[in-house]
Amino acid sequence: MAQARFVEDLVDREDDVDRWYVDVVRRAGLADDAPVRGCKVIPPYGFGLWEQMVGRLDARIKATGVENASFPLLIPRSLLEREARHIEGFAPEVAWVTRGGDRELDEPLAVRPTSEAIVCPTFARWVQSYRDLPILVNQWGNAVRWEERPRTFLRSLEFLWQEGHTCHATAAEADARARQMQEVYRRFLEEDLAVPVVAGVKTESEKFAGAARTHTVEAMMGGKNWALQAATSHDLGDHFGRVFGIAFLDRDGTRRVASSTSWGLSQRAVGAVVLVHGDDAGLKLPPLVAPVQVVVVPIWRTDAERAAVEAAVDRIATRLGPVARFKVDAREDRSPGYRFNEWELKGVPLRLEVGPRDIAADQAVLVRRDGRARQAVAMADIASAVEALLAAVQGDLLTAARRTLADRTAPVDTYADLAARAAGNAGWSLAHWCGGRDCEARVKAETKATIRCIPADRPEEAGACVVCGRPSGRRVVVARAY
Repeated sequence: MAQARFVEDLVDREDDVDRWYVDVVRRAGLADDAPVRGCKVIPPYGFGLWEQMVGRLDARIKATGVENASFPLLIPRSLLEREARHIEGFAPEVAWVTRGGDRELDEPLAVRPTSEAIVCPTFARWVQSYRDLPILVNQWGNAVRWEERPRTFLRSLEFLWQEGHTCHATAAEADARARQMQEVYRRFLEEDLAVPVVAGVKTESEKFAGAARTHTVEAMMGGKNWALQAATSHDLGDHFGRVFGIAFLDRDGTRRVASSTSWGLSQRAVGAVVLVHGDDAGLKLPPLVAPVQVVVVPIWRTDAERAAVEAAVDRIATRLGPVARFKVDAREDRSPGYRFNEWELKGVPLRLEVGPRDIAADQAVLVRRDGRARQAVAMADIASAVEALLAAVQGDLLTAARRTLADRTAPVDTYADLAARAAGNAGWSLAHWCGGRDCEARVKAETKATIRCIPADRPEEAGACVVCGRPSGRRVVVARAY
């Protein structure tokens, strides 16, 4: 590709967000094709972004008392089928191993779509007394769900994620933990990824198979204004405890069944960052999780200029090291303009330019990726300026995304308006719903939109269901989804 066309070949985001997404993810080095349908290779730059996310979310999870563990990838069919609703919910997506080496297996093994069926029998062995509770564990790993229409990061056949599993003496403790983890996800998404979300509860039709209730955080994606289920936290009640025999002797000598939760966030969060913050030039990464926060681009023409610029870059690197993750791009086979465009495409929050004129003025130039604002900074002030600008970019990305979410969410009071907004990708609709499954199913069948959640932060409001006219006590979020 010619240097000048590195970014110009990108389609405008608003014209074709699907093509834009595919191109940006590939060209920015977030993902590459794999020889297995529905799977992707994640190169170092993309994995570096995921590692930053993992580190920040892992710290938040551990701060609630959870410890990391590891459970097998393969699950015997008998365990997966023990809970009927659970296997029914996942059956179309399960991949099976039926042969080991040169012989057929006596019992097929499922490649985990989720781990309740292997975790719960383990809890049953670990739990004998109330003294063994609570159990609070999390694992980082991968899972497989046989997606018919895979989409990089958003709906991959194989995906990276974390899944937490807890076991409690009472239903109240499980309920509190499920709500607590929903809040952990909300804060991670908003504070670390600058992705605003709406927190709420899934309907009975949309909740996790076998759960008493599913708490969710929903994010609005750019371009189509569709919803993305960014993370979920399931209150499983004592249902899985009964199915898998997780029983314990309580303080009063009574034999009781434990209650449990499970909760997870996947690499889908990478796709959310791309779609929420990106623009026609590519990615805009939140500084807190950007694998490279500052790219230093030295500029020179002559050998004499080169020596002076390289010496200045060395001094800059010493100052940047303690405050930012940075990279020096001194490639001689690429023009400064090409390098600027490439790192803009990759979404690096700040670019630091230094050339002969800057050295003469004892300064460097800092350029923000989000608004391309430029400012000259004295060499002595580079560290403090970078720290301040990284914080500003992080906050401004969240503010901009919140504005978009608010601007593209609107109340609707008729079914016709709801259908029109869904058909035109106008955004999310706040609609009254009676709670009936028939009305929910009609909306899904006719508009391809679903009730994303019953939002937790909206007050009760008397109204009439937009589908049937029956009484409704609150509005729900209705949107099409990835």
